[in-house]
Amino acid sequence: MKLFSGLFCYDWSSSNNVVYYLHIFSNKIASQQYVGSMMKKVVACMLVALALSGCKTSPTGRTQIMLYPEQQMDEMGVASFDQIKSKQAIESEKSSNQYVSCIADALIAQLPNKYASQKWEVVVFKDDSANAFALPGGKIGVNTGLLKVAKNQHQLAAVMGHEVGHVIAQHANERVSQSSLLQAGLQVSNAVMQMNNIEYRNTIMQGLGVGAQVGIALPFSRSHETEADIIGLELMAKAGFKPIGAVELWQNMEKLGGERPMEFLSTHPSPDNRIQRLNNKMHSANSLYQAAKQQGLSPNCKM
Repeated sequence: MKLFSGLFCYDWSSSNNVVYYLHIFSNKIASQQYVGSMMKKVVACMLVALALSGCKTSPTGRTQIMLYPEQQMDEMGVASFDQIKSKQAIESEKSSNQYVSCIADALIAQLPNKYASQKWEVVVFKDDSANAFALPGGKIGVNTGLLKVAKNQHQLAAVMGHEVGHVIAQHANERVSQSSLLQAGLQVSNAVMQMNNIEYRNTIMQGLGVGAQVGIALPFSRSHETEADIIGLELMAKAGFKPIGAVELWQNMEKLGGERPMEFLSTHPSPDNRIQRLNNKMHSANSLYQAAKQQGLSPNCKM
């Protein structure tokens, strides 16, 4: 993986290259006190390179870092979906498949052209968990367990719209890019401390790993979930599904119960916060829904 900064191209995928670039500075490091300053400079350089190499803008206007070509992500999505199909039982009941496909078709018709023109594959899996997912490359999976929690087409459209929202916002690319950069940052920190024989290096590295996960990775995932909620809400409304179905769906999810980790340590927003944010967007979503009705968009998907 290469990151570009100014006139320099750093290949962070090679640990030898990392050590080589750090070695340039080794003669300047005379004490442990310098390491903190040095690490800050290294991280700053990485951030500059990052900003110059893969900045994009999400559908909601958020700045994103994406280092991988869309075609590569599509290929990964297709391969992953094929693997899932080979391992999980697929629902053969015609009514369930037609119901889910009906909702998917209505949502896909409202996507930006490059996604709407794709050939999408929609599969219902025999799985009791209330879950659904969408992958780059035009793949949607819905578990039979979700059909028991999403009581009508509007509620199911909320979940499917959310999952498709992850795809059109290229969240998978962002997550893979983030993971690569996170590993590179930890390698740099480890190399700096190793060169200077820092005491408790292993303990410090473990702490950095946990800190990065809580401070960077998890909040990033929560921001994806919130963004997908917004995209999904707008998408379902444009397709002619009632936006209130999104709130009702998460109320159903909340009733399922079970212990949940506090939001700070969870990759997903809590249902309460999710419902509140959806309600905050309900006025604009209802406007989109009314506009869809005026255009004659009124899905009638039933099992």
